Amino acid sequence: MSTRSSSPLAINAINHIFKTMDEVMTNLEPIRFDAAPIAAPQISSDADWTTGLPVLKGRKMMLRELIRTDALSLLSMLSTEEVAKFISPPPTTPQGFERFIQWAQRERQAGNQFTLGVVPEGCDHAVGLVQVRAIAPRFSVAEWGFAVGSPFWGTGLFLASARTAVDFAFQHTDVNRLEARAVVQNGRGNGALRKLGAVQEGILRGSLLKNGKYLDQIMWSIVSKDWYQAKAIWGAEIH
Repeated sequence: MSTRSSSPLAINAINHIFKTMDEVMTNLEPIRFDAAPIAAPQISSDADWTTGLPVLKGRKMMLRELIRTDALSLLSMLSTEEVAKFISPPPTTPQGFERFIQWAQRERQAGNQFTLGVVPEGCDHAVGLVQVRAIAPRFSVAEWGFAVGSPFWGTGLFLASARTAVDFAFQHTDVNRLEARAVVQNGRGNGALRKLGAVQEGILRGSLLKNGKYLDQIMWSIVSKDWYQAKAIWGAEIH
């Protein structure tokens, strides 16, 4: 879950009051909902995921490739005002989400990006998604984003899904650097990135156009070396 102003990846603000910072559930921008082509090159090594994404299991959730029957649940979960506030406008019909799912599968086959559906334990359909797309040759640098339905905020689903997806990216692509952008006012989202071990690098002035206004974003990054150090600290082996 863009041109820099209307699609893929950084963190989306959620104007919702949570009990504690540990209950934060956030959206990473940009999620690319349009089917426009991107310039990312195809990767050339460890490309098995381009033929089909595996099922990645984490704590009380799994990540898997989006399928057509996810369209209705994604429409319900991602089209609400609180979720869509800082991402590019999601599709407004089931057919629109079906086209997005088809586009995501084509881009995965081309090696340009992968999009994983977030399926909580006990659910059959995706209630959110994680997207990682190449923005440099050989997938050496990638941008990532995350969106999840508000009924699942504060459940721990964000950190479990984010860690699983980031770990997969570092293990199964050539990515050395993952980038994310967070709206400056989104203190909770920025805090979530810190929990993942991301490093704040600077302010991108006027980098997100939303509802006719340009918003400043914080640039965050995670590099492979730092990621494996962070994993050692929180100690969870991801399967």
